Amino acid sequence: MATDELRSPLLPPRRPRRVSSAAATLALLLVAGLGPLPSACCGTSRSRHSPRSSPPDPVELTLLAAAHDKGADDARVAVCLDGSPPGYHLQTGSGAGSRSWLIHLEGGGWCNTVRSCSGRRTTDLGSSKFMQTRINFTGTLSNDPALNPDFYSWNRVFVRYCDGASFAGDSQHGDQDGNGKLFFRGRRIWEAVLDELMQKGLAHSEQALLTGCSAGGLATLLHCDDFRARFSSEVLVKCLPDAGFFLNVEDISGQRSMRSVYSGVVHLQNVTEVLPKDCLLANKDPTECFFPAEIIKSVRTPTFIMNSAYDSWQVQNVVAPDSSSPDESWRRCRADIRSCNSSQIQVLNGFRKAMVDGLKAVGDNKDCSWFIDSCFSHCQAWFDNSPWDTPVAPRLGNKTLVEAVGDWYFGRSPSQAVREIGCEYPCNPTCNSLQLPAQFTTDLYYGKEKSDRLVV
Repeated sequence: MATDELRSPLLPPRRPRRVSSAAATLALLLVAGLGPLPSACCGTSRSRHSPRSSPPDPVELTLLAAAHDKGADDARVAVCLDGSPPGYHLQTGSGAGSRSWLIHLEGGGWCNTVRSCSGRRTTDLGSSKFMQTRINFTGTLSNDPALNPDFYSWNRVFVRYCDGASFAGDSQHGDQDGNGKLFFRGRRIWEAVLDELMQKGLAHSEQALLTGCSAGGLATLLHCDDFRARFSSEVLVKCLPDAGFFLNVEDISGQRSMRSVYSGVVHLQNVTEVLPKDCLLANKDPTECFFPAEIIKSVRTPTFIMNSAYDSWQVQNVVAPDSSSPDESWRRCRADIRSCNSSQIQVLNGFRKAMVDGLKAVGDNKDCSWFIDSCFSHCQAWFDNSPWDTPVAPRLGNKTLVEAVGDWYFGRSPSQAVREIGCEYPCNPTCNSLQLPAQFTTDLYYGKEKSDRLVV
């Protein structure tokens, strides 16, 4: 199967069945017997919240109108794949958080061929014409102090993803039909959005946090030091990539399918400018330098890597992708880790070891922290089956995700580097077997009128 036919990383998802109410779904699962989570292995919960009693307030989309001033053909202009202006959602801070900023970079996979990038032009992952104009802020972007105690009052920004290369590309190409253009301007989008936010108050920050989910988590790593460089040394600046630690490993057929995807992205979209210079100077293939295990060796800004060692998206698309021709047993396993047999779990444990080894390669760099649980999940701080800081949130080292992130950012932990790695599946009882359906966060995020979306 051709690389650009890998459905999950590259093509729009199928429309799923929708649940009638996100809140009702959570309630039903709790009533069904979820109950208090066991404390063995990971300590007792120190949860400081009660569930939200009403839906979050929708946040309006802002388009960068200035992006069209010179026309999309001008290489300096920031535009989406189809030439439309990029956008972001901003909810202004208040009180003590009025001079603090959290910037979240949206995920959504990659396009690595002219064909796959052309297909994105009629979706919100390639054009602002199809973006939801109002979305709900959840997780680290929530304005509910009970659910997001450390960042709820900050200025919070959700930057829309419409370039297909983790906000890194810088080129253009003829489209699939030969009668139009594809604009690979991810790096320009990053710069233009940040420039506009600086004018809106980001330049006067006292503290700032850059974060992102999945492909946005990779973008967070790629742009972390550039983000830090925009502020004076007195400003507290850190980075939080969520589910962005993608691995360069063999799949079950012995091929490196993820490397093939990344190779297409790197060469088609010209991402070289944002790749770590140390990696390139070591004469390594630019594709290798696009993987987080290489990127983190050069990042100097304090970074907190949040990931599952059994990342559900990577199990489905890196370990056992469609291109590897998985049999029925593997199709069941990659859809639900509880369906995996002992030999398949052994393969997944090898994947876990590769992730741990990649992280430990940073050695004595105390500015690199991580929280690696053993849950079958993806994007745990924003868009995940286990919503941020709820009764089903996983715990490590006697802390929930919200506690671990807050303690790390504000220096409340005993040591500068926070490094928690969960034991092998299925040892962590807080990785709940009754995981919430993906539609739960889809409805909470976009509202019921938005169909399920790609979460990479």
